[in-house]
Amino acid sequence: HVGVSRGVRAEVEDVFITNGAQQALDLVGRVLIEPGDCVAMEEPGYPPARQVFQSLGARVVPVPVDAEGLDVAALPDTARLVYVTPSHQFPLGMPMSPARRVALLEWAKRRDAVVIEDDYDSEFRFGGRPLETLHGMDRSGRVLYVGSFSKVMVPMLRMGFLVAPPSLQRELRWARRVMDWHSPVPEQAALARFIDSGLLARHIRKMRRDYEARHARVAEGLSRHCGGWLQVVPSVAGLHLCATFRRGGVALERETVARARAAGVGLITLSRYFMGPRARPGLVLGYGGIPAARIPEGMRRLGACLGTVAGLTRD
Repeated sequence: HVGVSRGVRAEVEDVFITNGAQQALDLVGRVLIEPGDCVAMEEPGYPPARQVFQSLGARVVPVPVDAEGLDVAALPDTARLVYVTPSHQFPLGMPMSPARRVALLEWAKRRDAVVIEDDYDSEFRFGGRPLETLHGMDRSGRVLYVGSFSKVMVPMLRMGFLVAPPSLQRELRWARRVMDWHSPVPEQAALARFIDSGLLARHIRKMRRDYEARHARVAEGLSRHCGGWLQVVPSVAGLHLCATFRRGGVALERETVARARAAGVGLITLSRYFMGPRARPGLVLGYGGIPAARIPEGMRRLGACLGTVAGLTRD
């Protein structure tokens, strides 16, 4: 599947089936992390990954991102492990530029570090040619590739995978046996048949078109109803959009989310994805579970909430 869709080079023995991407991260952490080790993560970033690494005793260090993705120059020299989402930075949405990808691989080789590439939402890219994976660019066996079927299928299908270099496979197999031996075989067999039949690729093409339409409606609604308060973070992939506040702080963000939820519009605060004190206030607007026809009304309600909150803030 990922060999065809993402150009990931792997033999059968390189692939570890896991109970979702989260277990893949835990498996890697158990093998590579010693208490006190420095693990670098994007800021903002994916909280469940941070929680996994911290639960294993790691000292997680946030590294800023910009329009090109992770700022490689800001990586701490002491980091043994770097976790990144280069295809669709979580949560902001930009892809890591080719130059940054090369720089990250060169940094990892220089520092004898390992990179975890979480290819989050790579299946749902709406424009342009997908960038080559870090795993596909890697020539020194320093990239561990993590993927999942929960977004392309259903979240309740806890089926993920890890593609690992030969140098780590023995330790990973041992750690997996200690955890739970293997993932359920019937689900693996059913999914393998679904892939081999071509039905998964067909399903992804259909859902990509559906999500692209929803993405466009959310972006249009933000521009029409919320442009005076919010700035959309450019993104051409995934199941959500981010928007940052042009003015105001975390209090405005929280009040907006509370009022929007009361009006029937589900939102998440952007600041929750930051580790450090300089959280950027904004909104995360998911559209994976809402019909496209309902989005315009939701955006209208959000605009009304923003107008109310902004008026209260001025007063």
